[in-house]
Amino acid sequence: MLDIANIQKGVSEGNFLLLAKAISFIENKEEGSPILLQQLQPQLVPVIGFTGPPGAGKSTLVSAMIEQWVLAGKKVAVLSVDPSSPFHKGAILGDRIRMKEWYTHPQVFIRSLATRGHLGGLMSGIIELSTLLQSVGFDIVLIETVGVGQSEIEIAHLADTTVVVLVPEAGDEVQMMKSGLMEIADIFVVNKSDRPDAASFANHIKQMVMESHTTNHLPPVIATIATQNIGIQELANAVMEKASLPISLPQKKQMLIRKMYQLIAAEKMRQIDATEMEAQLDIVFAQPHFNIFDFAKRYYK
Repeated sequence: MLDIANIQKGVSEGNFLLLAKAISFIENKEEGSPILLQQLQPQLVPVIGFTGPPGAGKSTLVSAMIEQWVLAGKKVAVLSVDPSSPFHKGAILGDRIRMKEWYTHPQVFIRSLATRGHLGGLMSGIIELSTLLQSVGFDIVLIETVGVGQSEIEIAHLADTTVVVLVPEAGDEVQMMKSGLMEIADIFVVNKSDRPDAASFANHIKQMVMESHTTNHLPPVIATIATQNIGIQELANAVMEKASLPISLPQKKQMLIRKMYQLIAAEKMRQIDATEMEAQLDIVFAQPHFNIFDFAKRYYK
């Protein structure tokens, strides 16, 4: 049985073997994993979410942020959610490749996770895994979403701070408003800001922020060039400033309620025998006037 104290000891020594085993143990829903989760005692460790469209440079930006915190003596954990391989259903590992310089660093733990078909830019066990990382001695937990556009606002329900990464050619105003990214961002980043029209694009985002927010605490818009380490210090300062702000009780309650809904829904789904359900569907689907609502009801009575 995996022991939290031993995992904490390994993390403190830069040995992440037991932590990696614990993540696989939880991710695969192995027998005994609920007991391990019930033993967790998460600390007030900031969870920082990085989201945005594919190609915005999220992984390169996260790598640059890791450097800032490592130099400050922080222990950093990164969960990079990758698309699932259509062949082995595991993570494609693109993000880990781009962060390869940190893969063996004793202050940094990086784990690529497969979406396994889960929508929302994350994966179904992300709540459990982020809570584990908050419980074993890290100073900062970073979560990078897969980058699927309009459906990845789920990160806002999990992270204490949500960083939305855009590039100058990210799309017109209507498309960005549709994506929901304007509503979830605590910080906007215009990455690859050495590209043409970057300044005008950043100004456009600032204008949209002012028009869509009614509070005095507007999300900052920070220009970066992650490949050249430009703007990274400013972004790190903004992230830590936001993370240090207290979360109101109603906000905390709403975040916990959303997590509870996800955990309960996931547990209910695990109780369903998928093979049996498919066999029953084969029988009733051939009947005239098949009603999917009536069929589904038998599984959530």
